[in-house]
Amino acid sequence: PYYVDMNQNLFLQAYLHSSDKNLRLFVDTCVASPSPHNFTAVTYDIIRNGCVRDSTYATYYSPYNYIARFKFNAFQFIRSNPVVYLQCKLVVCRAYDYSSRCYQGCITRSKREISS
Repeated sequence: PYYVDMNQNLFLQAYLHSSDKNLRLFVDTCVASPSPHNFTAVTYDIIRNGCVRDSTYATYYSPYNYIARFKFNAFQFIRSNPVVYLQCKLVVCRAYDYSSRCYQGCITRSKREISS
């Protein structure tokens, strides 16, 4: 566990351990939950599909493609749950492959029209 105060900045870094230094790491989705076993029922999106959902989220420069750095502010769920669990999904791509998911950024899916 990592103990923080409310609204304290949390700085995170993900590092891809690989001998291939031509890989790039991309933070696709980070979701918080009051339960370590359920990241679908009661959740809070920090970033989803590359789209920032929390105004305190920010990325930081990394001199290496295989390191992703970001931060957000600590918060608590409704009903004052003292524990928050974080699950992040990262994507690994070839560096400088501009058609890869890593270079697409925020992906919004359009809603389908309901037929009459």
